[in-house]
Parts: sequence; C-alpha cells; structure tokens
Amino acid sequence: MTARTARPGGTPEGRCLQALTWRRLESPGTEHFELWESAQGPLFTGTVVLVAEGLPLLVRYTVACDPDWHTREARLALHQGGTRRTLVLQVDDHQRWWRDGRELPELRGCVDVDLSVTPSTNTLPIRRLALEMGQARDVTAAWVRLPDLSLERLEQRYTRLSSTRYRYESAGGAFVAEVDTDALGLVTHYPDGWERVATSDG
Repeated sequence: MTARTARPGGTPEGRCLQALTWRRLESPGTEHFELWESAQGPLFTGTVVLVAEGLPLLVRYTVACDPDWHTREARLALHQGGTRRTLVLQVDDHQRWWRDGRELPELRGCVDVDLSVTPSTNTLPIRRLALEMGQARDVTAAWVRLPDLSLERLEQRYTRLSSTRYRYESAGGAFVAEVDTDALGLVTHYPDGWERVATSDG
C-alpha cells in the first residue's frame, strides 16, 4: 500500500469542491473542512479546534477514498497541551486495516472510517450507499475516538428520510440522530453536535 493523501495541514492535489465551517453545539469548538476531488477519488481535509476533557485540542486530518467512496487512508495529527499524537490508517481492497503499518484484524471488513471529532465522515456512507427515499442500510465503521486515538469497530445504520435528511443509528440503536445534509452529502445540522455556519464552492 502507498500513501496518497496530503499530510494533515498540507495542500492536496486536485480540485476543491467545497470549503465550509462547522460550529460545535454542545461545547466550544469549530472546524474548517474542505472536500477535494482527485484523480484517485474524494479527499477530505479538516482542522478542528475544541475543548476535550477540559483542555484545548487541535486536530488536523485527511481522509482519502477510492472513486466509490470506500475509505483507503486516514491521517490524523493531534495537539493537546504538550501532547502530540499521530495516527495513520490504511485500508486495502480486501478491507484489511493497518495502523501505522501494523494490521488490525479486529477491524477487518470495516468500510468507513468514523472520526469522533467531526461530522465529515458521515458523508462517506451517505455518498457510497446512494440510498433511495425510505431505504436503509447497515454499515460497519472503524471508529476513531479522541483524544486518545483509540479504535473501535462500530455497527451503524443509515435510513434516508428525505432528499436531505438521514436517520443515523449506532450500537444497535443506542444512539440515534436525524442529520441534515446538502446536495453533496455534507452535514448542515447534526443535533446536539454540529451546525454549518459558512460555506463556499472551491
């Protein structure tokens, strides 16, 4: 496998389709996000600033997909006080996952990466599944929890309620949210989580 994303904070190759800012609703925080179109597939870049466990947290990330919106790589760089952490995840055609070059058998078969610090990764299954109105599908994601960068296999379900609204469920329905999106499948409102405050085409 070869890395193909820009490093977090770098400039990707390709064309920026949309840039936006999200505001965190449940606690202070904001994110600058960009969706890029590249020859290899969609690419996300984000910079998140918020408070976690009472401390300021800065996270820069990139997520690269193949043309069908399957996650192929995720890179994160985290800064919290004097702590610096990084994470590199790569996924092959058989949905085998590697963390910093070491295979993670417990994540085998996961299709998407789900970063707990941003609403951007909800777009991955929304775009890939292309659900019709009323349709629902189950997916399995590699959930990256912050600030410790721990990994967990997470069962999820998406149901399309309207042209721009989806019901998201995880952990067997223990968590449920109705998420609003735009025409690109990017979140505009995530209840008690995030809301979009500004956007521009690339």
